[in-house]
Amino acid sequence: MTQAVKSVCIVGGGSAGWLTAGLIAARHRGAPGGEHCLSITLVESVERGAIGVGEGTWPTMRQTLRKIGISETDFIRACHASFKQGAKFVGWRTGDPDDFYYHPLVLPEGFPDLDLAPHWHEAAASSFSDTVCFQEFLCENGLAPKLITSPEYGGIANYAYHLDAGQLGKLLRDHCVGKLGVRHLDDEIVRVEQADNGDVTAVVGLRHGPIKADLFIDCSGFSSLLLGQTLGVPFVDCSDVLFIDRALAVQVPYDGPDSPIVSHTVSTAQKHGWIWDIGLQSRRGVGYVWSSRHAGADRVADELAAYVGPAFADLNPREIAIRSGHRACFWKNNVVAVGLAAGFLEPLEASALVLVELSADYIATAMPATRHAMDIVARRFNAMTRYRWDRIIEFLKLHYMLSEREDTAFWRDNRDPDTIPQNLCDQLELWRHHPPGEHDFASANEMFPAASYQYVLYGMGFRTEPLRRPTADERHAAQDAFARTTATKRKLAAMPTNRALLDKLAQYRFQPI
Repeated sequence: MTQAVKSVCIVGGGSAGWLTAGLIAARHRGAPGGEHCLSITLVESVERGAIGVGEGTWPTMRQTLRKIGISETDFIRACHASFKQGAKFVGWRTGDPDDFYYHPLVLPEGFPDLDLAPHWHEAAASSFSDTVCFQEFLCENGLAPKLITSPEYGGIANYAYHLDAGQLGKLLRDHCVGKLGVRHLDDEIVRVEQADNGDVTAVVGLRHGPIKADLFIDCSGFSSLLLGQTLGVPFVDCSDVLFIDRALAVQVPYDGPDSPIVSHTVSTAQKHGWIWDIGLQSRRGVGYVWSSRHAGADRVADELAAYVGPAFADLNPREIAIRSGHRACFWKNNVVAVGLAAGFLEPLEASALVLVELSADYIATAMPATRHAMDIVARRFNAMTRYRWDRIIEFLKLHYMLSEREDTAFWRDNRDPDTIPQNLCDQLELWRHHPPGEHDFASANEMFPAASYQYVLYGMGFRTEPLRRPTADERHAAQDAFARTTATKRKLAAMPTNRALLDKLAQYRFQPI
């Protein structure tokens, strides 16, 4: 008789564990003991805590929280969250602080039916993102993407969040246990038991003994207790492409309660890496990520101190090791890894939490009914997830390889052709004659659309020389699109600031949709 999948055990908490628990429980909860009820247990060592550094999300987080059943207002309050409308890259092209570009979360006007890149190349009156999209205007003026009257998870502009990852884990835990029926065990795993075919049959806790399940989800962090240690799935290192392997993080207080909260991530290039600057409600999260092959921690600390200013003297920097790469596969036997147990890359473009969301949502949606069906789901999951990792690695490398900086070996080495994936080289060769378009990306599992490549390419000074000139009709359509963008900016000038809206949220609640 085929073994039915009736129980899930998630090993590890934090954002990865509790997001996974929430998405599965929200989809598969039922009456206790009912035919379709799936029991879900999460076991973690509360004393150990989570790494809790990731503070940037994608717009997908709005749908994820909605699926789990958490109010946006409750989330914003509990996680000290603020609105994020993209990323501003400063000094990446030349090192000049006045050299910057945006990767916003709003698509170019009319995209993909109307491609404005050739028309921007002809005019080039301002930056690409500012010409084809209104969101750079909102960011540069510190404006919010929505109004106090906007419905929960809805807004005027596309947006994501900056958040306190530690608080997110706590909010999700309380919701999953209190409202979704997830069983929570605080325990230290001391042993893993396996069947003859390699399947994990139980994880053994120091206090609770054997914890059995049909499907185990490894959210144990960098240790990868089940997938890496127990099942022996090797780690695929990608430090030959992405050099960043260290981070020095600090929490910087605001100068005062009325200090502006930027509505985007600021990524400022440095000599040996770059600094992230993320504004939460009560503080900024700031960190320097760098390559230890190119600089020591003392040199990096000096640059970080210069960036933060006098307040740095009273802060306690936290150094974090980054091992760039991922497991050779992500689902083996009856174990699937989510989060750091699956892999990790530097925080450029905030891909960590979105990979958790996408993986957890797929598991919840494609939850196998039997052990035999699990092998089919696993093959599909592995192919899809590996594709996503490869595309993320290429997109991150794009930011570095386009730089014109010559001041340090870090930037020069990033342009070494031997460090650039072949697929990315092929795409760039094509894009010399036509802008990135949907025809360049055939998979439904793309992490970054063609518009994202356009924002980065043209923000970094890349030139496309089309094989043909736009027609008169195309030029007319482009001028109309540019005019609509300009008109939208004028209308949005009255939007509240990020700080003003977040302050109001301390008193009022959005109207539910």
